[in-house]
Amino acid sequence: MVNFMWHFISEEISKTLDKEFICDDIREITTGNSHKAFKITDGRRRFFVKTNQDVYQANFQAESDGLEHLAKAQLFKVPKVICSGVVEESAFLVLEYLTFSEGQSGNWYQFGQLLAQQHKTQTQNMYGWQEDNFIGLTPQPNQWQKKWCHFFAEQRIGFMLQLLAEKGHQLADINKVVVTIKNLLGGHSPVSSMLHGDLWSGNSGFCKNTPTLFDPALYFGDRETDIAMTELFARLPDAFYQGYQDYWPLDAGYEYRRPVYQLYHVLNHALMFGGHYLQSAQATLKNME
Repeated sequence: MVNFMWHFISEEISKTLDKEFICDDIREITTGNSHKAFKITDGRRRFFVKTNQDVYQANFQAESDGLEHLAKAQLFKVPKVICSGVVEESAFLVLEYLTFSEGQSGNWYQFGQLLAQQHKTQTQNMYGWQEDNFIGLTPQPNQWQKKWCHFFAEQRIGFMLQLLAEKGHQLADINKVVVTIKNLLGGHSPVSSMLHGDLWSGNSGFCKNTPTLFDPALYFGDRETDIAMTELFARLPDAFYQGYQDYWPLDAGYEYRRPVYQLYHVLNHALMFGGHYLQSAQATLKNME
């Protein structure tokens, strides 16, 4: 079955390229916790392939849509989507294979400038996205909403708390938390910017010194959520933030809103991994009471 899968994927790549491709070297790559990943080649061309059970086809389709939308902005290097589909009981996504390098201070400054440019120029009148997608493996609702405080309170924090409750983790009174978040963000009406949605060092890098984005959880919302995510687990180099600030300074009150935005990702990690993330989420929720 495995050989048939790679034969099928090779045929799909061949159809897309309109050139014969037969992978003769398949190497598994260690990546995140979501999917299996492989580097495949025919000796001349290389591709990056993600696979998982067929129920994850929607995840790969959402990732494909997000990558293609990011690419249309023509700011960051984004891996080209080659093809995706299902073979036997496996879903797959084939992307352009990129080789990454360490970013120097100047590269990170440019990264910050480009992100600020994306946030400032790629905008919508409402908050959300044309379809629901995923943050990692977790569903992410994106119904269009006119008020940012309602969108974030209901479709981000409230929804994540509901998913946790369904797994037996009742961290707080969901309705009360939603009201609290609405009040905390009530006077804030940010530009609705195109967001990466899951921006950290593991989903970004440099290809031939060019700032690169991948693995998006794309939607339109407050640009501060992207910045807050970069400061949650391992802060990006200072040059990144300097570049961003020089292009489009953050609004007053960002530091006040940052823990609210970071809570979304802490809740998602609590959902996926439990442990100390649950304790961290509970502590943040208690501070908001």
